[in-house]
Amino acid sequence: MTAPQRLTDRKREAIIQAAIAEFRAHGFDITSMDKIAATAGVSKRTVYNHFPSKEELFAEILNQLWIRVTAEQETPYRADLPLRDQLRQLLAAKLQMLADDNFLDLARVAIAATIHSPERAQSMVARMGEREEGVTVWIRAAQADGRLREVAPDFAAQQIQGLLKSFAFWPQISMGRPGLSAAEQAAVVESALDMFLACYQL
Repeated sequence: MTAPQRLTDRKREAIIQAAIAEFRAHGFDITSMDKIAATAGVSKRTVYNHFPSKEELFAEILNQLWIRVTAEQETPYRADLPLRDQLRQLLAAKLQMLADDNFLDLARVAIAATIHSPERAQSMVARMGEREEGVTVWIRAAQADGRLREVAPDFAAQQIQGLLKSFAFWPQISMGRPGLSAAEQAAVVESALDMFLACYQL
């Protein structure tokens, strides 16, 4: 890697970090590319060279956040292990993501932007569902192995993740509730497992 490339990478990272700070502090609509450039210590042209629009910059921030929070937490289906143990690991990883302060703050920004301008923000919110694919893939594999009932895998994945979000996402996003304690997280996961497996396990 050449020195100019390293400088370019450093500028890109500075832009992302500045944008995170500005979006969290002021929201999507008020934050401008000019302010992001000033906070990052780069020119506005440099910001636009890396990110053609504010929407694309925000989408990239969400993408990087999910990659960081969910890194090495993917749990491939295994035929030799109990379903409950495998699914518990998947749900625990999901709760860890939902408990991340950066994730919650940026989710609030994305949701607020969507409320004020649904058309413009649809792509941002669509990104919020992309990281849920791991649970869908796992359910599909468990069905192929004859251990779960036939149901649309994405529907079942949304069901079980909805059980988590009703305790560990929406109350924090919409009502400012504190995050769940470790004991509360464990109780939510076990209850979701009970309901899901009672319905779908063969």
